[in-house]
Amino acid sequence: MVVACVTATVAAIALVHDGRGARAAQPTGAFAGGVRPVGPPTAFALRDEHGRLATAAQLRGRVAIVAFVYSTCRDTCPLLADQVRAALDRLGAAGPAAVAISVDPAGDTAQSARRFLRAHDLSGRMRFLLGTRERLQPVWRAFGIRPQGARAHSAWVVLLDREGRQRIGFPADQLTPEDLAHDARLLAGAGGPG
Repeated sequence: MVVACVTATVAAIALVHDGRGARAAQPTGAFAGGVRPVGPPTAFALRDEHGRLATAAQLRGRVAIVAFVYSTCRDTCPLLADQVRAALDRLGAAGPAAVAISVDPAGDTAQSARRFLRAHDLSGRMRFLLGTRERLQPVWRAFGIRPQGARAHSAWVVLLDREGRQRIGFPADQLTPEDLAHDARLLAGAGGPG
C-alpha cells in the first residue's frame, strides 16, 4: 500500500516536471494557473505611485495582471515583480495592463513604490497602487490576500478578464513568466476554457 502511494506520487511529479526541474508545458487550451471561481467584477479606487487615481474600472476591456507586493520586500516580492516583467516582455506592447497593490500601507510610499518599479524595469509598464489600511482592506479581502504583518503576506499574482473578474491565480512559488503569459493570452482570446 505504501509502495503504491509512493509510486503514484513519483509518477505525478514526473508528469508535472520535465526532468530539469522545470514545469512541463501546459496543454494549449488549459490554464496553467489555478482557476478562481468567477464572481462579480473586482472594484477598487486607489492612488498610484504618482498620486493618480487608479480604479478597477480603468482595467476593464483588456486582461489585467494584479500582483500583491510591498516595496521594501527583499525576497518574494522582487521575484514576483521580475516574473511579471518577463511575462510582459513575452506579451509585447499589446499585452495586459499590470498593477501592483500594496500589502504594507504603513511602509509603502510613493517614493519607495517608484524605486521598486524602477529596480525591476517596470516603470511605465506597471502601476503601484497605494492606500491606507482602511482603503486597502476591502481589496485584500476581495482577492483573499493577507497583508504584511507579523506573518508573511500572501504573495499572489491574479489575472483579471476583460470584465474585471478574477479568473486565474498564481501563488509566488508556482509563478513563471511562461505560464503567466500563456494564461494572459488565453484570457485575451476567447476567454479561455470554461
